[in-house]
Amino acid sequence: MEGMPQNTPRTVDEVFNDFKGRRAGLIKALTTDVDKFYQQCDPEKENLCLYGFPNETWEVNLPVEEVPPELPEPALGINFARDGMQEKDWLSLVAVHSDSWLLAVAFYFGARFGFTKNERKKLFQMINDLPTVFEVLTGNVKPPKDHSGTHNSSSKTKSGGKSRQSENHSKVVKMSAPPKEEESGEEEEEDDEQGGTLCGACGDNYANDEFWICCDVCEKWFHGKCVKITPAKAEHIKQYKCPGCSSKRARV
Repeated sequence: MEGMPQNTPRTVDEVFNDFKGRRAGLIKALTTDVDKFYQQCDPEKENLCLYGFPNETWEVNLPVEEVPPELPEPALGINFARDGMQEKDWLSLVAVHSDSWLLAVAFYFGARFGFTKNERKKLFQMINDLPTVFEVLTGNVKPPKDHSGTHNSSSKTKSGGKSRQSENHSKVVKMSAPPKEEESGEEEEEDDEQGGTLCGACGDNYANDEFWICCDVCEKWFHGKCVKITPAKAEHIKQYKCPGCSSKRARV
């Protein structure tokens, strides 16, 4: 098993670099290489684990044989649940367990090499400044590849430099948080926007970098994908009516 690096990290910076490499490998497995990862997690096989390595690679494999293992082990049997739940939910579950494993490995090194209280604090702060694997996977934060030029706010304005522009007319397009923004003015966006807004179609929460559109009749917000409106289409909409409001008007 490749879980133990050849040059075991002994300082805070070395442990953090080890953490970053393993984290990058896990993110790659759950995003870029997700099809390959999905196929390797065959429920017909024995208990499988997802390993991330310091060189930013990943591997699905059986757990190591020795007890206790040299390093903390990832969650066992991730393959058994693969076909029993929706793919996105299964991937999210694997991501949560992967985040737990990354912390376990990092602080294993900290314990093994006698990190002081301040060194442990420094290590955790460095780790905590990075988004978790789960956050990257679910889109609750911006992933490494950020499309910074796609933010829109008014129906005919397109400016990558601003995530919020004037709302003096139709609230057609939103790439940043729906509602809540008028009362908070120019306060920090990310603290407010995760909470309350739900899509009027699917009921899911708002997440960063998702395209949203607001109905000018009922003032409900919708994922663009749920109402089949793209940013390009929204550019030409002067007043948007959601499917519910459109059907009501048709009946009248």
